Amino acid sequence: MKQEIDYEKLGLRIKEVRQSRKLTQDTLAEMVHCNTSHISNIENNHTKVSLNVLLAIANALDTSIDCLLLEQYDNAALPIENEILKEVRKYDDSTKENVLKIMQLTHEVFHNYAGKDLHKQ
Repeated sequence: MKQEIDYEKLGLRIKEVRQSRKLTQDTLAEMVHCNTSHISNIENNHTKVSLNVLLAIANALDTSIDCLLLEQYDNAALPIENEILKEVRKYDDSTKENVLKIMQLTHEVFHNYAGKDLHKQ
């Protein structure tokens, strides 16, 4: 099965993540060591980003290539799970245990109230 990268979606995703980090194209270009026009061309699908530049962009945005290609995977959950793991790895063991408890409680709440209208009393 041949699958190609949708560079338009990739460019839009890079732009979305960059803007969510409150970075300008100029700032990202400096971080990646390329021209601002190159970042603009990538975001607007006027050029195909090389793997080296894509890796540099992902690192500069403190994300993963998986996350930038999120909408292009058959199993879109994998990149999200990787992002969750990346965040959890930042915590000490005690905090990780608390995060796990919060996740378990959240799951229990969703499971117990799935399909119920919580606004009705």
